[in-house]
Amino acid sequence: MADEPSVEPAALAEVDAPTRAAILVEALPYIQAFSGKTVVVKFGGNAMVDDALAHSFAADVVLLRAVGLKVVVVHGGGPQIGELLGKLGKQSEFRDGLRVTDEETLDVARMVLTGRVNADIVSAINLREQVAVGLSGEDAGLIVARQRDEALGYVGDVVDVNRKILDTLLASDFIPVISTIGADPAGQAYNINADSAAIAIAASLEAEKLVYLTDVPGVLTDVADVSSLVSRLSVARARLLIADGIIAGGMIPKVEACLDAIASGVGSAHILDGRIAHVVLLELLTDAGVGTMITRADEVVA
Repeated sequence: MADEPSVEPAALAEVDAPTRAAILVEALPYIQAFSGKTVVVKFGGNAMVDDALAHSFAADVVLLRAVGLKVVVVHGGGPQIGELLGKLGKQSEFRDGLRVTDEETLDVARMVLTGRVNADIVSAINLREQVAVGLSGEDAGLIVARQRDEALGYVGDVVDVNRKILDTLLASDFIPVISTIGADPAGQAYNINADSAAIAIAASLEAEKLVYLTDVPGVLTDVADVSSLVSRLSVARARLLIADGIIAGGMIPKVEACLDAIASGVGSAHILDGRIAHVVLLELLTDAGVGTMITRADEVVA
């Protein structure tokens, strides 16, 4: 465990004692409600490439674990893969938003996801407390995959998740950090979309929550007005907003991923702005929240 406290003393000193007490009291019912429950966090966006935000995220997951939640981190690393491919003089080709992955690109993806990105996340968490364990989806047959389309090369879809290794780690209070490379029964590796992998892992663990860290505030009814953020959506209303064109463009796949997660049995799915420090704590342990939560419930609070 690191010698430094998880909350920066200078930041804490700016908050008066009554406010500190109010924050703790507000968090208590959420801590009680979620203790022992599983939360899967798909780590991505600016939070992944900004050191300060990455360390803020690490502090969040360590604190969630400390108050009794079982936390699993799932990550991709598309920008980092693209960066290394560029340095190697290899041009990336995309089809339907997916990187065409030949053998060389797959080697780079495995190297970047498992050897660099995963190691960085594990290191940031373990600076706070020695509780993070890095995994590839290839480890112990964690993510069983199959080829999506020959035209995409070694791009895979999740067929199954072998949760045994995750159950073992979570039962011992570790935080699994998973890079999204899977393999088929013959041992062929595949690069897997991290959003899809997070859904499969959350569903297999019967997670209470699936949290997506992105570079957007959440669902906005007016994309030009951050104050139009919808803090809570039912599945039915989310589909209606898509049909009406209010949820559009790049937000559609984010919301559809949340809907897929809920259809797979996850309790609720959250879209959060990873550019906000400690955004996971603000969303899960405060009354107002800071992103969009999608649930099965018909009641909608905007």
